[in-house]
Amino acid sequence: MTVNPSNPDYFEQDNDDLAIAPARPVLQPPPMYRVLMLNDDFTPMDFVVEVLESFFAMSREQSTQTMLAVHNQGFAVCGIFTRDIAETKAHQVSQYARDCNHPLLCEVEKDA
Repeated sequence: MTVNPSNPDYFEQDNDDLAIAPARPVLQPPPMYRVLMLNDDFTPMDFVVEVLESFFAMSREQSTQTMLAVHNQGFAVCGIFTRDIAETKAHQVSQYARDCNHPLLCEVEKDA
């Protein structure tokens, strides 16, 4: 059989000798990253609670519990996001803390 796509009957012919399989991309969810808030001895606890409420949409109770975990354990996970969002949130928190003259820091690490 001769392959001639310009022939109008080509697409209507029986093409059993052609191996055409539909290409389906394999989609995987994006890797996730954790935003970690680090403890320091200078940032007031009320400021940390305010940051958690503002930037991570936590309730007062959630933000208080997270703040206490930061204080007692040295760090706490504030949220798990895609890389761009995690890096943006960490940068926003660090910038806001600097603007308010506090040394509060957040880091981003790949979620296991």
